Amino acid sequence: MSIQPEVAPEQAGFDARRLARLDAHFARYVDDGRLAGWQLTVARDGRVVHSSVYGHRDTEAGLPVEPDTLWRLYSMTKPITSVAAMMLWEEGRFELTDPIAGWLPEFRDMRVYQKGSVSQPFTVPATEPIRVWHLLTHTSGLTYGFLNTSVVDALYRKAGYDTAGKPGADLAETCRDYAALPLLFQPGTAWGYGVSTDVLGRLIEVISGVSLPEFVRTRILEPLGMGDTTWSVRPGEPRMAALYVPTPDGRRVRFDPMGRLAYEEPEAPSGGGGLISTAADYQRFMNMLLNRGAGLLGPRTVGFMTRNHLPGGADLDTLQTGGFAETTFEGIGFGLGFAVVRDPVPARVWSSPGTFYWGGAASTAFWVDPVERLTVGFYTQLVPSSTYPLRSQLRQLIYSALTD
Repeated sequence: MSIQPEVAPEQAGFDARRLARLDAHFARYVDDGRLAGWQLTVARDGRVVHSSVYGHRDTEAGLPVEPDTLWRLYSMTKPITSVAAMMLWEEGRFELTDPIAGWLPEFRDMRVYQKGSVSQPFTVPATEPIRVWHLLTHTSGLTYGFLNTSVVDALYRKAGYDTAGKPGADLAETCRDYAALPLLFQPGTAWGYGVSTDVLGRLIEVISGVSLPEFVRTRILEPLGMGDTTWSVRPGEPRMAALYVPTPDGRRVRFDPMGRLAYEEPEAPSGGGGLISTAADYQRFMNMLLNRGAGLLGPRTVGFMTRNHLPGGADLDTLQTGGFAETTFEGIGFGLGFAVVRDPVPARVWSSPGTFYWGGAASTAFWVDPVERLTVGFYTQLVPSSTYPLRSQLRQLIYSALTD
């Protein structure tokens, strides 16, 4: 299903000429070779104000980006998995303070890296168990192998976990492997991006009694009408965007070793980065969040998820462990599955306090601004996401187009 404008910009409080700057600005990224293509949606009060596409979903095949192009969400999967978990929370199936070892006993008696090398790491006992809220807020001490910033990251890679999972390992075995590795820090004491949401996906499976893809499909995707959102696509799917990486000369090159994973049924479905979707489908998910749950979650649950849950009310700049650039850190808190704007001034990019958002490894991004009743989705295909300042520039251009 494609996505089209539903209301004139002036009727929604936008200056149409200023909105047009968006397309001209991001077209330059394609014209000079930095991006292959992109898709953008801007909506207010749930009605699409601006929808545009540019460039190619597959440059080599000469296939343009179209309104129904399929994009790799990568970490924009995390909010969907977090919503799934909180649906179980609303049923009283767990408390946020519960240790996850009650369902995943492999996470009992965790160790925390203190010093040493990959060959001889020295660890100490965890002083606090990993609790459910630690998974939702990335304060668990779990990390990613591909970050390449610590000895613990290297231990993940040594165990077979880099940008992809270990061949032959399902989600249960994958989580047992994670539990056998040391934590990067004591749970609840810092913020570190990692496999927390993948473990959360396994927790959903054990508590619900069904697989993560089945739970997400029946409880979220089907009720919202997200029929194009899947964990893989058939080989040769023509709507699927290709994947690219930057070159030293500021251009890009196709990256099929990572891109072809979209055509394979995952052995360990990733709650942290596994979904493929369209702009129209993700707009439905954003509208649900803007409308405070819209029947999937209670409105107070969405409000609770989008508060800052970091210890002491700190921002990411205070608690982050480094090695990650999905978002700015200054003035940004983190809720239950989303980054949350506490104060836009320290980051020098406007958005309303209370705006919540996230992005994906292929430079995709979304945000929901409850104050302005605004949702934005940006979809593209360049890894890593930190290559260009696409997200901050989106905010500059979109907020400066508001006139009411």
